[in-house]
Amino acid sequence: MLDIETFDNLRGGNAVYKALAHPLAAEKLAELANRLTALGPVAVYDPERIFAPLRALAPDFPVEGVYVHDTLALGELRGGATTRPLTELPGANTRIVLIAAFDAHRLAARIKPFAPAGAEIVTLDAVRLPDSILTNPRRYLDPLNFATNFVFFRDDDRMATRLVTANYWTGYGAKSVRLWCRLFDAAGGPIAEFEHAIPDHAGTIAIGSDAIRRRFNLGPFTGQLFIHAIGVAGHDVVKYALDTFARDGHGSLSCTHDANAWPSERFAGLPAPREDERVILWLQNSHAVPIPAGAVSLDRMGAEIPVALSAEIPPFATRAIDVAEHLPELRWPAQIEIRAGRHMVRPRYEVECANRTRIAHVNVERADLKPDPSLKSLSPLLGRGFLLPFPILPRRDFRTVALPTPMAHTQATIPLRLDIFALDGTLLVQKSYGALRRDHASAIDIDELLGADALPEGGHGELVYDFSQGGEADGWLHGLFRYELRDGSHAAETSFGAHMFNTIMTWKNEPQSYAGPPPGLSTRLFLDLGTEARPSFCVLTYPASARWHAFSDTHLVLHDAKGRVIAEEPLAIACSGSAMVEPWRIFTSEALSRAEGGYVLIRDATCRLFGYHGKRSGSAFSFDHMFGF
Repeated sequence: MLDIETFDNLRGGNAVYKALAHPLAAEKLAELANRLTALGPVAVYDPERIFAPLRALAPDFPVEGVYVHDTLALGELRGGATTRPLTELPGANTRIVLIAAFDAHRLAARIKPFAPAGAEIVTLDAVRLPDSILTNPRRYLDPLNFATNFVFFRDDDRMATRLVTANYWTGYGAKSVRLWCRLFDAAGGPIAEFEHAIPDHAGTIAIGSDAIRRRFNLGPFTGQLFIHAIGVAGHDVVKYALDTFARDGHGSLSCTHDANAWPSERFAGLPAPREDERVILWLQNSHAVPIPAGAVSLDRMGAEIPVALSAEIPPFATRAIDVAEHLPELRWPAQIEIRAGRHMVRPRYEVECANRTRIAHVNVERADLKPDPSLKSLSPLLGRGFLLPFPILPRRDFRTVALPTPMAHTQATIPLRLDIFALDGTLLVQKSYGALRRDHASAIDIDELLGADALPEGGHGELVYDFSQGGEADGWLHGLFRYELRDGSHAAETSFGAHMFNTIMTWKNEPQSYAGPPPGLSTRLFLDLGTEARPSFCVLTYPASARWHAFSDTHLVLHDAKGRVIAEEPLAIACSGSAMVEPWRIFTSEALSRAEGGYVLIRDATCRLFGYHGKRSGSAFSFDHMFGF
C-alpha cells in the first residue's frame, strides 16, 4: 500500500499529496531522483513529515538517513528509514542533504551550518509547479493551488464522453479561471495537453472527447483526463458530471459523478454480474509510479479471501479488469470489495448486457470509522436520524432495486429498515431487514413490497438504522440503487450514503448543509440542461429526519451557457416527498432556446434537498446522484 495521506474527514484534503502527485511535479520528481542517485546516498531532513509520501510517489534514490528535530519523533519509521536526531546530521557520510519541505529557502539557510562540510542542500522547491499555474504562488501548499481531479475519458467508433460543470468558483470571487488539462491514453502516455480558458461568469464548462480527438488528430482512446483548475476560490475540488453515450445508435447512455480526487485504501459498491452480464472494472493508475503486480486485489465483500491482480499497471495507465476472471462464481446481488492500496481515485465500472453498456462508480470505503454505540441512543429530538434517500422511478416503466453496501473496514453489520414514501410525503411502507451481515447478498426489490398500482408516478425510499434486532453502526450507511426499464432494454445504477436531513437539532457534524451556523439548511444543486436529443431530468427528494417545513420553497433557475438567468419557476415539494423535474417540460420553448448549452440551478434557502439526475435518449437513460456548490 502506498504510504500517503490523502484525505481526512475532519481536516479535508492533503495538499502535500497533491503537490507530489501532480503529473508536472512527478516529472520534476523523476529528474530530482536521478540527480540524487548520481550524487550518492542522500541525508534527508524531514521537518514536516513529507518524506514518507515523497518516497512512495518518487523513483527510488539512495538514502543515508532521515533526520528530525522533534525528540518525540525519534525512532519513527518513515519511508523505510528510522528517524535520527538532527544533531547527527553533521557526521552524515553524504554529499547532499534533501530538505523534504516546500517554501524552504529560509529553512535551507538555517540548516546549512549543521550540514556535513561541503554538502549541497536541495529542497522540494525543485519540484514546484510553475508559478503561472498556481492560484497562490506565495503559499505553495495552499489547497487552492491543487484544485485537481481525474476524469474517465473515452472516444472511439462506438462511445464518446462529455464532461460538464459550471464556473462555480466565480461565485466566490474568482477571476480568470482556466483549466490545465493532460490526456493520458490506456498505456499511460500523454497524448494531448491544453488549457481551457473560462470567462468570468457562472457559465457552463464543457469538454467533449470528440472535440479533443479532432483538435489533436487522435485515434480511438480510453484513458483519463487530468484537470487542474487555476485561479479558483472557495472550492479546491473540480466537480463535474460525465456523460458516456453511444455514437453508433445502439442506445448506451450513462452519467457519473466526479471521480473523488483522493485515492483510497479500499472501495466498495462494485456489483457482481448477473448471468447475462459482464462487469468490467476500469482501474486507472493515478500516479507516476507503477502499481506493482499483486498490489490491487478483488474480494467478495466480507469473505476476506482477496484475489490479487497479477499484472503491473504502468504510471497513469488504464486497465480493463473483467471481474468474472478473478471471481468466477460470484453473481448479483453479491458485491465486490476493491483493495486498491491508495493507487487510484474512485474507479468506474462498466456493465455490458446484450448490446448496451452502462457505467457507474464505486465509493470510498472508510478506514477511520469504528462502530459508534451512541447511534443506538440518539436523542429523540433527532427523529429518525441518518437517512439514505433514493428515488423510486415511475413503476409503470421502471423497476427499482436497492442493495445496502458496507462502506467501512470495520462495518460487520448493517441494522436496517426501509421507509417508502409517496410523492406527497405519505408513508406507505416500513420494513425491517434486521442486522445484515457484511457479506450479505440481499437486494431489496421494490416490486416485492408494493402493490401493482402503488407509486405509478414514482416516490422515494429511505434506508434508516433499525437496532431492534441488534447490530452496530458507524453513521456511514450506503447503498447501491439499480433502475431497470421493464422491457429489459436498459438500466442505470447509482450509489450514495446517509446523512441527517432537515432537523433544527444537530449531532456532531450532521446535518451538513447549514449555510452558516444552524438553523439555515439550504440547497444548491447543478443540473446540466442537456439537448433536445438528450434532455436532462432529475428527481428531487425532501427527506426529513425530524419535523421540518410542510413544503419546500424550491426555485428552478434556468441559466444560459454564459451563466445568465433566463427563467425561473417555483416548486413546492411536500416534506418527506419528492418530485420529478424535467426542464424540457417546465420551461417554455423560447426560454429553452435562449438557454441552449446552459443548466438549471436548483435553489432552496429553507431546506436541504437531495437529488439524482440523468438524461434520456430514445429508450436509453442515465441516472446518478447530483452535485452542488
